[in-house]
Amino acid sequence: MRSFFLLIASCASVAAQSPLARPPGVHIATISPEGVRGNEPSIAVNPANPNQVVAAYQPAAVAYSTDGGQSFTLAELPPVPGWRGGGDVSVVFDDKGHAFLGSLHFDRLGSASYWAHNAGPNGIFVRRSLDGGKTWEKDAATLKTFAGNQADGLMEDMPRLFADTVSGSPYAGNVYAGWIEWQLDQSIILFARSTDQGKTFSAPMPISTHAGLPRDDNGGLVGFVGVVGAGGAIYAIWNDGAHIAFTQSHDGGRSFAPSRAIVDVAAPYFGGAGGIPGVARAMGFPQIGVDARTGKPGGALYVCWSDFRNGDVDVFLSSSHDHGRTWSPARRVNDDAVHDGKDQFFQWMAVDRATGDVYVQFYDRRDDPANRKTRVTLARSTDGGATFTNYAWTDTPFEGQQLFLGDYTWLTVHNRRVYGIWTEAAPGGTAVRVGVADFSGLR
Repeated sequence: MRSFFLLIASCASVAAQSPLARPPGVHIATISPEGVRGNEPSIAVNPANPNQVVAAYQPAAVAYSTDGGQSFTLAELPPVPGWRGGGDVSVVFDDKGHAFLGSLHFDRLGSASYWAHNAGPNGIFVRRSLDGGKTWEKDAATLKTFAGNQADGLMEDMPRLFADTVSGSPYAGNVYAGWIEWQLDQSIILFARSTDQGKTFSAPMPISTHAGLPRDDNGGLVGFVGVVGAGGAIYAIWNDGAHIAFTQSHDGGRSFAPSRAIVDVAAPYFGGAGGIPGVARAMGFPQIGVDARTGKPGGALYVCWSDFRNGDVDVFLSSSHDHGRTWSPARRVNDDAVHDGKDQFFQWMAVDRATGDVYVQFYDRRDDPANRKTRVTLARSTDGGATFTNYAWTDTPFEGQQLFLGDYTWLTVHNRRVYGIWTEAAPGGTAVRVGVADFSGLR
């Protein structure tokens, strides 16, 4: 197998212009080779062996760590036979330490922002590793494919994997996937589950009660994210126009409650006048997390997103303590001055299953009066999302002109150790970086 150790960049000091402290135990690693335009990354830690960390990025590439994210090696990833490349990646570990990679493959997109119109063959696949990401099985499980020659065009998009690793759950070991299907006249959310350790998946079923518009730039259903709580309860959300849609399942994903709007958000800031200066496009679609420590369904739920209700883009969080029936007013996660004209965007949230603490990472421009130079900030809450402490995760800003950072970053946490992954501008294009922070010495 061809593998090589990638460049490790440790950051040890705070730039004078940043008012934020660095997080404890901070370590930054660049995992994409020089000259590779990586973006849209994902990261996962093995709950059975936290030294094993798997990171992936687009175009489909995987790096693995055996030392808790201090160094990474690029794995050799067998192709999906008959399909090119791959992107829209997500990675997850199950309760047995198996790693899974979900990816989207296509020959061509359809019309601009209207993917189902004239779309070519496309499909979503899941590959598996039994050794912490070092090697990957040749055979891929198929979630759904479209041949590209039917009268009614289809385009599958943005697959997200997640797994039930909750102790005592009757569905522990299940692997789940949700994604968007662009049809000619609407967009819907599809869901599939595996009960045989990711070898096969159930037939996709729609779980969105309300369909979105058929365009990717505004009004579509965008950004499925799912999470598993105590007792194996599944909670899932996505962006539906000017609000966040929510659904849940309590039978291992066999059926779902009707999806419904739970949080109103400001208009999407995909592009145009509401976009992020210097970035080709950006989305503020939400993430969901759950405090699974109670040993039964009903732990606090959290939803995080970003929008420009304050003029500039900020990151927000809402919580629920009654199984998602009611949600708190939006609380601001970034702690710079309101209406200061500085954007915070591309957030990702994770909840520590060991402590219930909430972590959010996001791109941050608070240090630049021109709102162009961008750092990465990590925010932490130990009081159920009521307040957040912001940390400067990176100390060197980057800047781009119509830079394509992808559609998302990623964050995960295990027992006070936080693992984030994001894209930055780099000579010749972009670079994918992993940040590790260790809060085990703090309470």
